[in-house]
Amino acid sequence: MKKNFRKGNFVISTDKSKLDFKVIHGFLSSSYWANKRQPEVTKRSIKNSFCFGIYKNKSQIGFARVITDYATFAYLADVFVIEEYRGRGLSKWLMEVIMNCKELHDLRRWFLATKDAHGLYEKFGFTSLKEPEKIMEMFRKDL
Repeated sequence: MKKNFRKGNFVISTDKSKLDFKVIHGFLSSSYWANKRQPEVTKRSIKNSFCFGIYKNKSQIGFARVITDYATFAYLADVFVIEEYRGRGLSKWLMEVIMNCKELHDLRRWFLATKDAHGLYEKFGFTSLKEPEKIMEMFRKDL
């Protein structure tokens, strides 16, 4: 399942051995959604997800992970491009790679949560919930 995609000086890879945990956890620890996540939780989340890293000259500059059963469902999480590389179309390219990935292509339902990137995800078919009354959640703020 390890794949590489090239665009100029950038590479997106699904090879987990290339992931730079310090970059990933460093970014997430300053994000609005994962700033209290412990390092061991981030490591476990990576281990149990289909991950995509973005690299420039072997240095990691972005990340996304997909939690999935590879048959019917996916949840897109922890998507980022570090600030100095934003504005170059890398997040759009990352989404194109994810959404066109053979292992994920035929999934019926996708979810994600975002506070500020609705415009990006709408380009790939994401919308607000059509039937929010059918969706439930359990959020344990203390964890």
